[in-house]
Formats: sequence, C-alpha cells, structure tokens
Amino acid sequence: MLPSFQIQAIAQQLKSAQDQHQPLAPPSLTQAHFDIPSAYAVAQLIHEARIAEGLLPLGRKLGLTNLAHWPQHGVAAPVWAHVYDRSVLHLPSGSARFSLSGLLQPKIEPEIALHLCKVPAPGFDAAAILACVDYIAPAFELVQTHYPNWQFSLADSVANQCMHGALLIGPTVAVAKLGPHAVDALRGFSMALSCDSQLREFGGPANVLGSPLEVVARLVDLLASTHDSSHALCVGEWISTGTLTTAQPALAGQHWKAEFQGVALPSLQLDFIA
Repeated sequence: MLPSFQIQAIAQQLKSAQDQHQPLAPPSLTQAHFDIPSAYAVAQLIHEARIAEGLLPLGRKLGLTNLAHWPQHGVAAPVWAHVYDRSVLHLPSGSARFSLSGLLQPKIEPEIALHLCKVPAPGFDAAAILACVDYIAPAFELVQTHYPNWQFSLADSVANQCMHGALLIGPTVAVAKLGPHAVDALRGFSMALSCDSQLREFGGPANVLGSPLEVVARLVDLLASTHDSSHALCVGEWISTGTLTTAQPALAGQHWKAEFQGVALPSLQLDFIA
C-alpha cells in the first residue's frame, strides 16, 4: 500500500478531475505499487470530501461481478463504491430521457438493484439476504472513465468510484410480489438488452455471481473483512448488483430497453440526449 502522502495526492488529483469533468492519467502509470488497498484508501478520502460537501450516500454499486474475470485481476471478490443523491435517479414510469452531458466516455449497463430493509450479516445465504430486501428494481448504470480510451487497472477503477456515472433505478417491485420461489427466480432469469429495437445482448445471473443475492452476500463478507465499521451497510441503501451484460457505448440519440424473463420485473427504457 502506498504511503499516506501519495494517497492524499492521488485523491486530490482524481477528485479535481471528477469535479471538472476532465481526463486524467491512471495513477497506476506513475505509481508502480498502486494496489487495491491503496485505491480504496483514495476512494475513502474522496468519499469523506463528498460528505463534507453535503452529498447524501444512497447505496453502493458493485463491479467485477463476473467470476470469469477474477483470475486475470488476481482477486477473489467484487469491487464496490458509494453512490450519492447527486447521481441516483428513480424512474417510476420505467421510461425516461437522460442527458449524457458531463459524462466522460459513457457506457450503459443493465442491472438489478436491491433495497435493504434490514442489515445482512456475514455468512448469510441467498434466502437470508432476500429476507433483508423489501424492494427490487431493474436499473441502468451509466459508467464512465476519466482515464483515456478506457485503459486502466482495476485499482485505478476502484479509486475512481468504480467508474460510476449515474444509477437510474426503474419501477420498484415488492419482494413479496416475486412469489415463493424468488430465490430460484433470481438464479434463473434472463434479460434482453436492445438498442434502437435491435437486440444487443442477452444477459443473466452468470454475470453477477450466479444471482444478485450472491453479490450482496459477497459484499457483506468483503466489508466485514475490512474491520472498519464506517463501511458497514445501512438500512435504506440501494445495492446495484453489477452489469448483466457487457458494457455498451452510450451515445446521444439512442433508445435502450432491458426486458426480463423468468422474474417479475418490468422492462426499463432509456432515451439518451446530448
């Protein structure tokens, strides 16, 4: 892990790039030992600065939720970042227009978001996690990067809020309405992502550790392993559980739609404007 003065310098540079919507060279290019612990330390400093500015944390976003990608990064857990009221939008109608202004090199990711009514404990299985959730919703996350040409290390991503740009949460569905086999449904559903009425990709639980519930379970275990109570989940948080497909470039004028089968979630539509 880098010394504190280097972590503070990186946090200041990265926060400035975020605030000014400006590109920035990845820290790993100049800091050979910029690792995941260093990246979380940078992210924590930026998080504390955001809180001081008056932003309200609304939940977490998860990244690297596809097990197939873990060996190449040398990790055994997903990565996570805070999300705030400034970038989380609710779309109760299931359809909206969204401006890409201010986002750098944006991409779109279809996801499932879970709302906590209880705080899950380490070691919980999928059914126990579900008992801590009162609402579930389809979501689109807009990811972005301040690093040129999407070239960066995993540590660079973690430091930069795991590439979070915006989280658009669709119509909420009470967990009770998913039926008695909700755990199985969240392991077996499929999702079709289309752009301008053309199918782009099918996705499903294989891309999110086998189930969105497993993603939350891994997050709980990961946060507990840090032994830092400031990282603990809270009642009322939304957890965006990772992309169900590959990230797709987002451009003004596009119309995107995510449709679910095998789980009682409504479709979600989004029109991008400049």
